[in-house]
Amino acid sequence: MVASRAKEVFFAVLVAMTLLAGCRTAVRTVPPPVPAAPSAPEAAGAPAPAGTALAPLGYSIQVGAFAVYDNARALAWALTDAGLDAFYFQTGSGLFKVRFGDFPSRDAALAEARMMKDRGLIGDYFIVGPAEHAVTRPGSPDPAAARPALTTSDLRDRLVATAESFIGIDYAWGGTTTRSGFDCSGLVLAVYRLNGLAMPRSVREQYAAGTAVPSDRLMKGDLVFFSAAPGGELSHVGIYIGNGAFIHAPGSGKNVRRESFASGYYRTHYAGARAYMK
Repeated sequence: MVASRAKEVFFAVLVAMTLLAGCRTAVRTVPPPVPAAPSAPEAAGAPAPAGTALAPLGYSIQVGAFAVYDNARALAWALTDAGLDAFYFQTGSGLFKVRFGDFPSRDAALAEARMMKDRGLIGDYFIVGPAEHAVTRPGSPDPAAARPALTTSDLRDRLVATAESFIGIDYAWGGTTTRSGFDCSGLVLAVYRLNGLAMPRSVREQYAAGTAVPSDRLMKGDLVFFSAAPGGELSHVGIYIGNGAFIHAPGSGKNVRRESFASGYYRTHYAGARAYMK
């Protein structure tokens, strides 16, 4: 117990001096005409355009069971600095866990986990297989159990449910070069990967991975992008949840929240949307 607490404190101290930063990226795009507010396509029954199907996630490594999310976040930061796509999430029991990696086989994941444990970077670990990726559903005590195959509609609902599970959490990744821009896109990565989809981690990569979708045909789980100025760099991303709203991590010092496209800032800075499911 003492050793475990010491490790939590170690990782917390490791990043305590890091300054937080908002989302940034280097990709530029010419935004479409700004909509007054995206309509709710679900009511119209219009299907989303065929999206670029994301590859299913392989094997991942899960570590930790933190009562304080700052400690889970610190561990995720440390692993991210080591070059891993690490993210943290809260289970139904209230504990925070950290997950990382996309390995082609269980053996490859085990080899990496054992090496990292030998180096003292992680403690006890659990290998999450492709059939065991967390798909959040009401009443699930821990999003780490196997789930049956989902329809696209079901998966979209689960993406929204997973995003909603992060509301109220400070999902900021810090201000070093390797973490720059990973508050908003880090949340997107976590939501998709917890549902078994290999979403890339930066705003630029997420934008490139999808297929353009008109604002009046948005569907749950699509990503919506924003720029600081019309025609400028993409600077932010959120997860569309239906009815003209999205969930996002606004930036350092702010918690994950729902937002409406009716909001003046997001309505005028909207830069397009991408779909990821066929």
